[in-house]
Amino acid sequence: MLHLSIILPVYREARRLKDSLATVAAFVTSVEGGAEAIFVNDGSPDQSAEMISQYMAEHPQLPMQLISLPHNQGKGAAVKKGVLAARGDLILMSDTDLSSPLEDYRLLLAGVEQGADIVCGSRAIAGADIGENPPLLRRFLSRLFNVLVRAAGVHGIQDTQCGFKLFKAKPAKMIFERMCIQGFAFDVEMIARAQASGFKVMEVPVRWDYSGHSTVRVFTHGSRMLLDVLLLAIKRVFKGKGSFDVRREGRSCGS
Repeated sequence: MLHLSIILPVYREARRLKDSLATVAAFVTSVEGGAEAIFVNDGSPDQSAEMISQYMAEHPQLPMQLISLPHNQGKGAAVKKGVLAARGDLILMSDTDLSSPLEDYRLLLAGVEQGADIVCGSRAIAGADIGENPPLLRRFLSRLFNVLVRAAGVHGIQDTQCGFKLFKAKPAKMIFERMCIQGFAFDVEMIARAQASGFKVMEVPVRWDYSGHSTVRVFTHGSRMLLDVLLLAIKRVFKGKGSFDVRREGRSCGS
């Protein structure tokens, strides 16, 4: 197996891919023990998939692959597809705009070396280095979202939504096989399932800079995220605190 797989969900990323592709290529070739980059195209209507395919054709020696979903399903669905296809001992999730620099992977790796199964990059704890902040409305909705996150069973994690996370492969595949949420709130379900299953989840500060071109739409995606997390909270109340335990849960939402 490889040491590391990097999962990069892609949706409407054409304007940023040129720089990101070169950065990802340099990073995967520098990882000791070998690495691969898996781009998961979530039904992008722009030229994202074509740009990745062209780059791969021009650099056939690079350990990169492209998986394309037949239509837009959501970031959660894209990350799930990538995680289940990953071959590395460790799996790094990163936003394609590289808001957190890939070299900060070593900060997350230190958490794994301390015994964590999942290490979440955080913009909300001491030591985080934040460049440009997101707009005020996004920050307000984030606070509201975090109230529901606690009700859904996630504790001790201040920033569930940072797109920079590192997983040990075995627990990651076990968790993602059971994942139901396909949209942007998937991180909450993932952490809730991990904690309910007894996996150790750690949060570490990272560098992060708001790119200004997020594909999250405040009212359309934001309302869906709030609803998804509310439904998780309701499920937890009615089915009990262990309702997300993947070690004993038999149902899967499919891939």
